[in-house]
Amino acid sequence: MANFLKKAFQDMKESTKAQHEVDKANFAAAKAESKAQWEEAKAMGNPETMKKIQQEKRDEQIREANTRIADAQKRIDDAKNK
Repeated sequence: MANFLKKAFQDMKESTKAQHEVDKANFAAAKAESKAQWEEAKAMGNPETMKKIQQEKRDEQIREANTRIADAQKRIDDAKNK
């Protein structure tokens, strides 16, 4: 019986230590994510950063539109050749 209790308390101690490590890791991750959000928000206040982000979005939209144009032209060519 004494060994059973000793083993049970030892298991609880190990489990507590392991959970503490998990909690520390989760806290560090939350802290890093919070800092990243703060830095992103701070960067958005910079006009140059905003211009760069907006230009990247416009460039992506242009690439998507060009892809759609190319796909449509291919469909037109395929339809004419049938």
